[in-house]
Amino acid sequence: MNGKASVLLVALALLVALVSASVFTVDEREYAIKLRFGEILKDDFEPGLHFKVPFVHNVVKYDDRILTRNNPTEEFLTLEKKNLKVDFYVKWRITDPGQYYQAVGGDELIATNRLIEIIKDGIRAEFAKRTVQQVVTADRREIMDDMMVSAGQTARELGIEVVDVRVKRLDLPDEVSDSVFNRMRQERARVAAQLRAEGAEMAERIRSEADRDRTIILAEAYKDSEQIRGAGDAEAADVYAKAHERDPEFYAFYRSLQAYRRSLGAEGDIFVLGPESDFFRYMKESTPAVGE
Repeated sequence: MNGKASVLLVALALLVALVSASVFTVDEREYAIKLRFGEILKDDFEPGLHFKVPFVHNVVKYDDRILTRNNPTEEFLTLEKKNLKVDFYVKWRITDPGQYYQAVGGDELIATNRLIEIIKDGIRAEFAKRTVQQVVTADRREIMDDMMVSAGQTARELGIEVVDVRVKRLDLPDEVSDSVFNRMRQERARVAAQLRAEGAEMAERIRSEADRDRTIILAEAYKDSEQIRGAGDAEAADVYAKAHERDPEFYAFYRSLQAYRRSLGAEGDIFVLGPESDFFRYMKESTPAVGE
């Protein structure tokens, strides 16, 4: 009885091992490739439970998530053959597991190293087209976007996708930093001087236009005032003429009173007039000629 039980247990264990070797699971966060003696049979498994032939098929799995690789500081030459120290990182992911397995054997270290070399070649190409000043002052996102266009095409041959590349730090060597910053200061000073000159020119033009407008406005106002004054004087003269025609003697008397009011009574006034002057005619007459 014990012998039969032992045989049964061994058979059961072998069956469990056989079943276990015949199934495999694929997680949502990973890719799976089924191989037969190194040959790819299938590389597009959906998440879940799948089957394989034990000892004939084997399954390799790769991470489906975005991976990050930091690259240590390296120097790259610019257009004028000067070095720049660059520290960057790259984010990537597997997009074609079959191509990835064939290109790098599914080795993440090999894939990462080849990808880093691709990125460095792209950075060298972009820096070689720019001066130190252009690299330092340019938008790094623009440089990285230009580089990723060419790097992305090469990376697809490895079955991977370059998600992002960012420059964490960009330093100038000590021997060129002073000269670069001096050129940058000079360029900024030149731009500032140009802006001041343009501002002064604009201010002078605005001032000249304002003076011209002021002169025109004053001239037109003076013309209008003279026209109004002339019209008023003409109307006043007409009124005086009509009043003189109606009663010349009264009009002369009224005008004399106005002259007395304006001329007499001020302290220090001295008049030198002849005794027969017509100015005091109404002061000498006791009775106006109107009543005669």
